[in-house]
Amino acid sequence: MRGTADRIRQAISFEIIGLLIVTPLFAWLFNHPLGDMGMLALLGATAATGWNYVFNLLFDHALNRLRGDTRKTLALRILHAALFEATLLVLLLPIFAWWLNVSLITALMMELTFAAFYMVYAFVFTWGYDTLFPPRRGQAPA
Repeated sequence: MRGTADRIRQAISFEIIGLLIVTPLFAWLFNHPLGDMGMLALLGATAATGWNYVFNLLFDHALNRLRGDTRKTLALRILHAALFEATLLVLLLPIFAWWLNVSLITALMMELTFAAFYMVYAFVFTWGYDTLFPPRRGQAPA
């Protein structure tokens, strides 16, 4: 299992790299000013950072309880990414609609695009992170 410091490093690095990619890309894609999209992305990233820590901790506890191990198979990586993005979609939908002054349907379409991007990004990032910083086996959760 990962320690607290490692989980914090993982969550913060995930969000910083994601913001650097998504802000200019989605400002261009959705034809909104970079500042507006940047602030929205920052609000979303702030919420996601806190949720990332909690979600990964809960997911690892569930894996440890069910399997006795926190290593993820391909199927578990896909499930992990999908569940994380689904919960963020629900949490952030009203913020997107309000901030960009768009309908909930338009915000949903935008959020689905963000979710698709972040689902792929979460899969790639987590795999890379686990490769660079392998989780320790047999330790009690921190």
